[in-house]
Amino acid sequence: MIRSTSSKKKFSPLVIIGWLLSLLVLFPLYIMVVNSLKSRQEIFNNQLNLPSSLSFEYYAQAVVQMGFFTALLNSLIITGASVVFIVIFSSMAAWVLERRKTRTSSFIFYMFIATMLIPFQAIMIPLIQYINKWQNPALHFSLINTRYGLIFMNIGFGMGMAIFLYHGFIKSVPYEIEEAATIDGCNKFQLFWRIVFPILTPTTVTVAILNVLSLWNDYLLPSLTLRDLELRTIPLSTFYFFGQFNIQWNLALAGLVLTIIPVIIFYLFTQKYIIKGIAAGAIK
Repeated sequence: MIRSTSSKKKFSPLVIIGWLLSLLVLFPLYIMVVNSLKSRQEIFNNQLNLPSSLSFEYYAQAVVQMGFFTALLNSLIITGASVVFIVIFSSMAAWVLERRKTRTSSFIFYMFIATMLIPFQAIMIPLIQYINKWQNPALHFSLINTRYGLIFMNIGFGMGMAIFLYHGFIKSVPYEIEEAATIDGCNKFQLFWRIVFPILTPTTVTVAILNVLSLWNDYLLPSLTLRDLELRTIPLSTFYFFGQFNIQWNLALAGLVLTIIPVIIFYLFTQKYIIKGIAAGAIK
């Protein structure tokens, strides 16, 4: 009886459906990895078979042709700086908006939430036209074709969701903790960074993970703002293999595999915080 019960649990309909959905999600990844090891002729002959020989020569070619290390450095700088500033600004803003119970603070909070409902495609043309005006050749200042310009726009687009998550989590932080710290002599700066911000660690990690995944894979905004080849991010550099009349599929797939490796490594080290942080920030 025990064996039959355990076998039923192992092969229950939900387990089978879960495995099928997992295979469905992993199938494109399998296609990408397998075909990145093949020649173009092998890819056109059969996309599902394993490669005839295990060779990483196409990865080496992709690294050189796409300028992988330069693009990797650009992506690390842009993504890292954007995430750091999003965490700093959104956590402080959410704390102030939650603790100051006024109509103005509620209005500002809902305005941030409203930005999550507006698709980027609806505002990208007027945004770029407006940002183009923010140039000063004498001061060498421009938000177009610069890393800091892209970082500035990433902060703006990432603040809405981050404030929403932080705001929900701060509601669960007892206000008595802050009162006790104030009585002990903490000013506002010390109160937030020494008392409140460490408590927000689960949400901070969640915000960082979601923004890293989003910004690292972003193609549209960098393609509109970055023009010089030495400023290309990894998604822009992989587009190098998709020509107007010819597509180098093996090199393109090798470049895509190289693109997702840093994100997978980052996700594996931080995945345990995702469910905890989202649940605490969105439900409480």
